Amino acid sequence: MNIFETWIATKPIAHRGLHSENVPENSLAAFSNAIENGYAIELDVRMLSDGTVVVFHDETLGRMTGRDGYLANLTIDDIKDLKLEKSKEKIPTLKDALSLIDGKTPVLIEIKNMGKVGEIEKATLKALEGYKGEYAVESFNPFSLEWFKTYAPQVKRGQIASFMENSDMGFFKRQFYKKMKYNKKVSEPNFIAYKTDNLPNRYVKKFKELPVIAWCVRNDDELARVKPYCDNIIFENITPLV
Repeated sequence: MNIFETWIATKPIAHRGLHSENVPENSLAAFSNAIENGYAIELDVRMLSDGTVVVFHDETLGRMTGRDGYLANLTIDDIKDLKLEKSKEKIPTLKDALSLIDGKTPVLIEIKNMGKVGEIEKATLKALEGYKGEYAVESFNPFSLEWFKTYAPQVKRGQIASFMENSDMGFFKRQFYKKMKYNKKVSEPNFIAYKTDNLPNRYVKKFKELPVIAWCVRNDDELARVKPYCDNIIFENITPLV
């Protein structure tokens, strides 16, 4: 099937699940809400020190749990009783999330890894073994996508990009990521996810053969503005038509 006809290009994707003031991001409750409302799900994964892949966006616990600590230094036992944003929701493992979603809607998995590749990619693929639902992976790191290209070419992969305004990368590296210079010989993505604020741009236009997902669309005005320049959206705070 043409990738422009798949869910990647056609089904609105709820950013970190369909979360709200009372439903924390990247929680099982947010994933249930997305399923109930007919949306695909975007979620973030990180790896703990014991090799467990968990669904969590930040490097540190503070914003979402009020506790100190870097995820990479903790084990599943360290975090198993922590609550998300004063709710009853806990930090789910990727396996927990996949068990809940169970093929009811597609899943877009962002690999949070800007360092050495191999371990989290391998652990994520291991967690996906036997999963029957539709899914794809994405990352800012083109070398993470290159890992999937090499070891799991059947998995659809997306290159996330932006103008990297707030990045602490050096100038030249930032330009390579902004312009997606790694697309052709490294990541060879199946789709592009580009920051809404930075669309349209000439760098995306060079890859007309790839679907473009705008992230993250947060209001109806943004949706109206970006709609001509993308095939699909990753969204929050709005309820786009399915």
